[in-house]
Amino acid sequence: MTIDHMAMYVNELEAARDFFINYFNGRSNEGYRNDTTGFSSYFISFEDGSRLELMSRPEMEDNAKSKYRTGYAHIAFSVGSREEVDRLTKQLADAGYKLLSGPRTTGDGYYESCIIGIEGNMIEITV
Repeated sequence: MTIDHMAMYVNELEAARDFFINYFNGRSNEGYRNDTTGFSSYFISFEDGSRLELMSRPEMEDNAKSKYRTGYAHIAFSVGSREEVDRLTKQLADAGYKLLSGPRTTGDGYYESCIIGIEGNMIEITV
């Protein structure tokens, strides 16, 4: 069994699509729009075949995103090397995204950093 995809609602659909394309080498489909409901989405595909569905619709709630909230906590991207973790972390921080931790080796042995990415969502960057 495999996970087919993960999905997240966003307010700025095109900005979210561009974020994952520009920083994480994602590839986007042409998108989908339901004119009756106002629902729109893009599927972003990554090198390993994993996919992220970005969705938006007019009647969404946008509650505060606490770091320790219940539900999905973060998306983690494996970038292949410590050097790439360092490079991408710096690139995102230089672009104005908030760095939460790292790059560092965690107590359980992962080399990672965590940033607050698009629309306040946590993203982990790991080897």
